[in-house]
Amino acid sequence: MKFNILKISFSVLIYIIFFISSSLSEIVKEIKIIGNDRISDDTIKMFSQVSIDDDLNSSDINSILKNLYDTNFFENVAVSLNNEILKIIVVENPIIQNINYEGIKAKKIEDEIKKNLNLKPRSSFNKILLSEDVEKIKNALKSIGYYFSIVDVYVENLNDNLINLNYKIDIGDKAKIKKISFIGDKKFKDKKLKSVIVSEEYKFWKFVTGKKYLNENIISLDLRLLKNFYLNRGFYNIKIDSSFAKLVNQNEFELVYNITAGNRFYFNNLNLKIPDDFDEQNFQSLNKLFKKLKGEPYSINQVAKILEEVEKITILEQFQSISANVIENIVNQKINLEFVINQTETFFVEKINILGNNVTRENVVRNQFEIDEGDPYNEILANKSVNNLKSLNFFKNVTSETVQGSSPDLKVININIEEKATGEISAGAGVGTSGSTIAFGVKENNYLGKGITLDANFTLSEESLKGLFSVTNPNFRNTDKSINFSTEAIETDRLSAFGYKTNKTGFSIGTNFEFLDNLRLGLGNSNYYEKIETDSTASTRQKTQEGNYWDSFINLSFDYDTRNQRFQASDGFRSQYFVDLPVISETATLSNTYLYQYFTELYENNISNLSFYLRSAVSLKDEDIKLSERIILPSKRLRGFQRGRFGPKDGEDYIGGNYAASINFSSTIPQILENAENIDFLVFMDAANVWGVDYFDGDDEGSEIRSSLGIGIDWLTPIGPLNFTLATAITKADSDKTETFRFNLGTSF
Repeated sequence: MKFNILKISFSVLIYIIFFISSSLSEIVKEIKIIGNDRISDDTIKMFSQVSIDDDLNSSDINSILKNLYDTNFFENVAVSLNNEILKIIVVENPIIQNINYEGIKAKKIEDEIKKNLNLKPRSSFNKILLSEDVEKIKNALKSIGYYFSIVDVYVENLNDNLINLNYKIDIGDKAKIKKISFIGDKKFKDKKLKSVIVSEEYKFWKFVTGKKYLNENIISLDLRLLKNFYLNRGFYNIKIDSSFAKLVNQNEFELVYNITAGNRFYFNNLNLKIPDDFDEQNFQSLNKLFKKLKGEPYSINQVAKILEEVEKITILEQFQSISANVIENIVNQKINLEFVINQTETFFVEKINILGNNVTRENVVRNQFEIDEGDPYNEILANKSVNNLKSLNFFKNVTSETVQGSSPDLKVININIEEKATGEISAGAGVGTSGSTIAFGVKENNYLGKGITLDANFTLSEESLKGLFSVTNPNFRNTDKSINFSTEAIETDRLSAFGYKTNKTGFSIGTNFEFLDNLRLGLGNSNYYEKIETDSTASTRQKTQEGNYWDSFINLSFDYDTRNQRFQASDGFRSQYFVDLPVISETATLSNTYLYQYFTELYENNISNLSFYLRSAVSLKDEDIKLSERIILPSKRLRGFQRGRFGPKDGEDYIGGNYAASINFSSTIPQILENAENIDFLVFMDAANVWGVDYFDGDDEGSEIRSSLGIGIDWLTPIGPLNFTLATAITKADSDKTETFRFNLGTSF
């Protein structure tokens, strides 16, 4: 009984709804449009999506209202349907004739705030969109450091339903970074983490760098750098929960990064899964790499290296259409990785579209592609192309999208790039035991959008004055080979210490390219005019080398680098060899330099470094090499001794040698000063020698090995990085001058 009552009630309800809907519907026989001036009747009919003989109800009327409001052409719309006549009454929005921005002097700031605005000249005015644009302007100013801006807007009414929009903008002072803090389970000291990020703390003397201001784009970069830093040191579950700015003064913020590093993870079993018809012999290099990595801390760089090996095999073995996926399985902080290579359906690249490159030339972008139009589509190579573009550091953002082409077997790749400023200005100063230094430089990394680097710098120290201008094309004529040209002038005054002074001016040209994995070769030619002067304190033999010289050398370099990162490496080694072969030279001096550096972590948070240094300068004609070509060991190669004040002497002058060698070991001890966030403690041991005097048979002290032992502190002070060492000489010659304490303090502007 109850069920029948419910059934009857439901049927009645459906009938009532249908009856009401039918009673409100009406067929349109005529459409009247009222109030339009600029917009035609046909255009309004098109946007309303209604036609004669349409059967409309109240829901359809609402849809017409929505469609017309969505056009942004109308300030007000009224729609009614009576006696088969559809009446549409509109009030048109005014048209924006001009948009003016008052208070913005820099064009790059104006371009930044105009980038994503809704309202533009010749578009329809809309109050809602205007409110959105005001917020967008404020957010754009915040993204470049102006957190205290005031934006007012005034509407100027003109004739013929036209208006001008006038923005009055007070950008205010830039928000300064008073302090940078790292909180949470961060594992590393603040000093280390500050060296990873780009943002800097504000100091009144930093008048060049813009990194001292709060900038959302730079903060986003900081987050990526921090995350990669932890991932490359085994912290697989790294979480940077938040980064926020806390107002501490009127226009000063504390920038805080909240880090949860978690536990360190290690590579365990690494396996490769390939299709049955692939030859396992082609992947032997990967299996060797897997064995090498087992037990090592997890690193995204190593994962990327594995994928690069897959890419090389793809190219060499002509596996055209493959994809690589990584399956992870974690057991007790050990990561098992299975790299699954799949042969995919063969597609071809129909076209590659590049969007957003207003400055950078298209050939510069395309030179980074590992895949080209007409090639079989390969996901690995497509992703590497995007990574190549990002590594140029020309663009703020790079994204790619692969869509269906004109036929089922074709793909179109769309590359979207957002450009950024590529110029740099740098300035710095340093003071220390060895003297003071001032440096200034200007650099453009993408000159005229051609990918060419221009670099001009100037350095002044107590001993020398140096100016250099260089031009580098990293991909000369699409050969993947770098070519560079530089011209420089150097004045070195060693009259008081070594009895001579030189003025050297010249130019060099060369090329540099990757020859094998991790091995780069360089070939160049350098040409210099040099003038050597001596004073009355110089020995007779030194005075005989006064005069003017013209030298031309062939320069060769070999650089094998397996470090895990270029800056502050913690694993791997680098082996470098440089040779200068004389072509035109009065002394025919042949110079050889070899440098080897090895980095490792002996235990957690420790970084140890072992290095070797060998150098020689001898005449192929068995003549005396120039005073300026004699070798003076760099001060960092032998701590505990005054720079250049050991080795061969001519009278009272230390004259350097024809040969030099050193071995250096240093190791940080994080357990000492563990709670000092900005200080690192280290121990070191140096051994070195300088010997060989070709122009006389005097006392060259060549049989003595100099060695020292000491401790050092690297301290990130409010001014800048300060390092000082306390060393004692273990072995030395009688004529050597020791230096127990040494310090260096540097800063940037």
